[in-house]
Amino acid sequence: MTTLQAPRRRPPPRHRRAPRSGFRRLLALILVLTVALLAWRSGALSSLLGRQAGTKAVGSPARTPGTSPSGPSPTAASPAIVAGALPTPGPINTAFPGLTTFRGNATRDYYGEGPLPKHPVIRWRFPLTGGLCSTSTDIINGRHVWCGSGWTEQPNVIQHPNGAIGVRGGAYDDHYHFINGLTGRPYRPDLVTGDLAKGSATTDADGFPLYYGGSRDNYLRVIAVDRPKPTVLWSFNSRSQRGWVWNDDWDGAPLQIGDYLLEGGENSWFYVIRLNRRYDDQHLVQVSPQIVMRVPGWDQQQLAAIHDRDISIENSVAFHDGVVYFGNSGGLVQGWDISDILKGGSNYQRVFRFWNGDDTDASIVIDSEGFLYVGRKMEENVHRPSSFPRDHQIGDLMKLDPRKPSRPLVWSVQLGGYEPDGGLLGTPALYKGVVYASYTEGGFAAVDAATGKLLYKHPLPGPTWSSPVPIDGHLVMADGAGYLNDFDISNPTAQPKLIWRLKLGGTIESTPAVWHGWIYVGTRAGAILGIADPA
Repeated sequence: MTTLQAPRRRPPPRHRRAPRSGFRRLLALILVLTVALLAWRSGALSSLLGRQAGTKAVGSPARTPGTSPSGPSPTAASPAIVAGALPTPGPINTAFPGLTTFRGNATRDYYGEGPLPKHPVIRWRFPLTGGLCSTSTDIINGRHVWCGSGWTEQPNVIQHPNGAIGVRGGAYDDHYHFINGLTGRPYRPDLVTGDLAKGSATTDADGFPLYYGGSRDNYLRVIAVDRPKPTVLWSFNSRSQRGWVWNDDWDGAPLQIGDYLLEGGENSWFYVIRLNRRYDDQHLVQVSPQIVMRVPGWDQQQLAAIHDRDISIENSVAFHDGVVYFGNSGGLVQGWDISDILKGGSNYQRVFRFWNGDDTDASIVIDSEGFLYVGRKMEENVHRPSSFPRDHQIGDLMKLDPRKPSRPLVWSVQLGGYEPDGGLLGTPALYKGVVYASYTEGGFAAVDAATGKLLYKHPLPGPTWSSPVPIDGHLVMADGAGYLNDFDISNPTAQPKLIWRLKLGGTIESTPAVWHGWIYVGTRAGAILGIADPA
């Protein structure tokens, strides 16, 4: 077991010489014992020791707590978990309710709104018959039939003032679909693209009738939804980028910050696009997009380390305090200060760089203090022995402090294996002081966000590519056998209790969207499903 980048331990405190009075010595002893007992019962002592260690050791995991219902109570949680019991961050859209982008906000840690169904059934299936399938060709699989929706997809959910719910999402039939969330019927014609509508899309958070999404047909699109049918106002071909590398898809959900769109592509470049949103004389939305910043998602130092060019950006970029963060398939995590760009200026600067060794497709999650939670997996597209030592030095779930660029690793823990595609593909979830992370081999884990202590691992049928969804003391987690699972996580340190399990059919790679008693998710069996209590 090797400890990673543990900070220096503080020297033991100096104590004054005990008073000579026996009575005073007795009182001091009683006081010390009382404080020690309280600290032990509250878990503060173990948390302090964990903080001094600073990192989680890679290798053998910590001993998993027992599954007894009489396990540790919530009051026995570490101070970090107790302190994390603050309200969950809200959505990026404050003018209207809904889930408008992957994981709901700029820091990728908003999960929708409950309650969850208590006795869920499949209320509707889209389409009623058949499947959302098409044939596509890529450099890895060749010509192949794809069905349903994949690991990069989470539907947008829009709550309308009249009570109607709109569900928007892409699928492997090359279409973006606009579905009535209460009935499962289309309420708007599809937007048809030329290849898989693979990645998550984004609804404008400021209320403009705009929808942003990419497709495997190479195009990133800005789409108006205030016409009789979705209308593409602007598009950008990933292959038109000079010096594009690896691939041409758009997997990540674009992040809209004011009048700007932030997006990384599988062509391995990152873009900031000024939209210039407005309405014309007919009160129809218009845009005049300009790419105001473009930078490669890699550098020569990374290429020299990995000896290949599988360096695409496949995660949904995250943003905090003027800095945008993203990783690439070669393990390079970057932060770029774009605060001046977002004010209409032209200056930008890379302020953070960290190489974790391997494929970082999971989106980065940022907490309120600016710490980054990053997931990594082993690349399967290329043979990468040069990264193997780094993969073993750093666990595949890690916490980084970008304010310490020369030594950012706070802790890391290894959850998955080291075989190709092993590790984390789903995006970690941060909830009340705990990081929940699915690992591809089959299962999810809970880790103390402050200390990196592994609280438990829970097996599920693999592959588990879907991202965990914590909400209202529950964790919704999909699995590779086609089940949607609801776990009670009200006690964050104990093994979670299964509340219900619903068979959907087909592997579930996509991330569920939770909204007011409904769950919306697509499966690889070829359908998008609406799940709720019986009518």
